[in-house]
Amino acid sequence: MKKLIILTILLLAVTSHSQTYVKVNALTTLLTIPNVAIETKIGDKSTLNFDALGSFWKSVNGKPREFYTLTSEYRYHFKETDNGLYIGGHVGVSKYNFQKWNYINTDNYEVGKGYFAGATLGYKAKLNDKFYLDCFFGGGWHQGFYKGYLLSDGTRYDKAKNYNKSGEWFPYRGGVMISYKLN
Repeated sequence: MKKLIILTILLLAVTSHSQTYVKVNALTTLLTIPNVAIETKIGDKSTLNFDALGSFWKSVNGKPREFYTLTSEYRYHFKETDNGLYIGGHVGVSKYNFQKWNYINTDNYEVGKGYFAGATLGYKAKLNDKFYLDCFFGGGWHQGFYKGYLLSDGTRYDKAKNYNKSGEWFPYRGGVMISYKLN
């Protein structure tokens, strides 16, 4: 609890003295998968971005499609922090009840959690004094810890005692954030 209070105070202190943006991903929102973020300036060409993404779909066509991610990202902007090209490095955590991409035509699905680390490439365009577009794409390594089940009867299909493990490289971030500048 003390760590949460300290982190909250630190975040408020940083955001109160710098440019801060609240953002929503227009592309994922159209797919009914909300992605919201806050980004704050920490240097002349540096920002910190924190975002949350969630698919609240219990199932689509009988297949589980529920997942949540929290991502923390450092971004380096080549020109200025509110206009132009940037690169970022991120880490995050995930929780899911999902059928993995390589099990699409099977009876298998997974319930688990994981962590990830990767990179993002993006471009922020200023629309006016308060609104910006932030187009980005990224990916990296995801390490998952899950239990595999059969859709047909809910029994475990994997032979792991506790959690099965799976790590893979793939693209998992992207979209167009509509950003609003708070200060």
